[in-house]
Amino acid sequence: GGEEGEPPPPHGSRVKVRIQTPHGNWVDRIPAWITYATVDANTFGAAYDGVFWNPPESARHEFQNARPKPTPSALRIYEAHVGMSGQEPRVSTYKEFADDILPRIKASNYNAVQLMAIQEHSYYASFGYHVTNAFAVSSRSGNPEDLKYLIDKAHGMGIVVIMDLVHSHASNNSNDGLNGFDFGQKEDDNYFLSGEAGYHQQWDSRLFNYRNWEVLRYLLSNVRWWLEEYNFDGFRFDGVTSMLYHHHGINTGFSGNYEEYFGLSTNVDAVVYLMLANKLIHDLVDGGISVAEDVSGMPTLCREVGEGGVGFDYRLAMGVPDKWIQIIKHVPFEDWSMGDLVSALCNRRYSEKTISYSESHDQSIVGDQTIAFRLMGAEMYTGMSALEEASEVIERGIALHKMIRTITMAIGGEGWLNFMGNEFGHPEWIDFPREGNGWSYDKCRRRWDLADATHLRYKSLLDFDAALEKLEEDFRFLCSPHQLVSEANEAKKVIVAERGALVFVFNFHWREAYEGHKIGVGMPGKYTLALDSDADNFGGRGRVYHDAEYFTTPEEGGFNGRPCSMQIYSPPRTVLVFSRVDE
Repeated sequence: GGEEGEPPPPHGSRVKVRIQTPHGNWVDRIPAWITYATVDANTFGAAYDGVFWNPPESARHEFQNARPKPTPSALRIYEAHVGMSGQEPRVSTYKEFADDILPRIKASNYNAVQLMAIQEHSYYASFGYHVTNAFAVSSRSGNPEDLKYLIDKAHGMGIVVIMDLVHSHASNNSNDGLNGFDFGQKEDDNYFLSGEAGYHQQWDSRLFNYRNWEVLRYLLSNVRWWLEEYNFDGFRFDGVTSMLYHHHGINTGFSGNYEEYFGLSTNVDAVVYLMLANKLIHDLVDGGISVAEDVSGMPTLCREVGEGGVGFDYRLAMGVPDKWIQIIKHVPFEDWSMGDLVSALCNRRYSEKTISYSESHDQSIVGDQTIAFRLMGAEMYTGMSALEEASEVIERGIALHKMIRTITMAIGGEGWLNFMGNEFGHPEWIDFPREGNGWSYDKCRRRWDLADATHLRYKSLLDFDAALEKLEEDFRFLCSPHQLVSEANEAKKVIVAERGALVFVFNFHWREAYEGHKIGVGMPGKYTLALDSDADNFGGRGRVYHDAEYFTTPEEGGFNGRPCSMQIYSPPRTVLVFSRVDE
């Protein structure tokens, strides 16, 4: 803008600021508040340029659709990364995601999409977590107007859009990022803390000085910018555990003892920042969403700021995916403990909402594997044809994939999250292009062709997940306060749970079918089958009769602590869901 009355630079101008450092030398930096930054993709290791983004009215995206109202009472989140969302081995764009992937998300009955890697990051393989320009849209996938097009289209489908926001740390890249403004000046004049306190050992990145007025202004403005400029519906805050404690959770286990949370290791400045950010989100957006990525279980994290809480709506159940990996890797399938499973899935703070998931992007990254690949391994390359009899490994893997996702959703939390592709059992892992793999995009894309092929078994997993999400949409069991496990039978490998108006029966036994199996039920009446993982179209064996009606019997003194019981047929490695019919 320059002096009063001076015209702004033309739209698309490349801009940098020239600064004289305390040492007297001059350096060029991208402005801290830049809203777009680009790089010459053809030059290896080229530095980014700030871009003055101020298109004429005719080139600006005008929002057509309001935010979906009311905000869903329970979130069914589809976690997605735009760049790797296409099938072709390249970086996909916001427009391609809007036109090609959003319809898939809608068809799978998700009501929220969580976008990773939106803030500009110079290193693609950081998965978007090493942010260089906090206000800028990642230019690999398009420009600001393209992202607005995506969000507008999602809103038109009734899908809320959550942004993965990185305020826990910043890239240490001084050429392109905020770290370029650290010249060793004193802490009061710096975005970051000085010395070791300003550096994250495990992440190799810089840590904010949340006590600093200018840092608060910068980060809170950033929250507001994404909400108001782009119409995001809320945020998933990355790395909250690292923010909450001076030790960043490194080499620290949390047992639930309050001294671990409220002591000298707690970073009060960061807690105050999060309270301010959450208050801002909820003041600016009616029904605004905030989710905390916290593994520590900090009490009051998801209570309102007015109550003295930190103000998040939900926390992620980060212990649950770790539990699944531990069980699948180290415990033989026949020896899974039902009690252990129930404890892990129900271990959360009462009256604070949790988003549960069996796996996210974290579990798919190179060195790890998707649950489907962990269960079935290399047999997925040869054994997924639905035209041939399934091998033992494939049949077991497909059955358990459905059971793991359903039990995690049913008793694991008050919301649900799925990472793009895992709904159909995406094989292998994610590996971003890097020197070590010859800059290949082969593992940095999504194989939609597998899900679309009617002769492959992926389709049955996709259809089952769509039915599971639809079950939640129809019965809204995730937001129901009624959550109860009436049976966890180690000998029979059976878990019976009530959630909302539904009764879930999981049979984890590898070969036993239970005929006339008696289960406890809370509400008397007539029940019918609402979901059957063994159905033919879900890759099962079709052993359960779908039109049967089930009637409860009153139990004097109760059965498994429930006032009624009913008898059902439960095949091995299946989940059956029963719903009460209003006569």
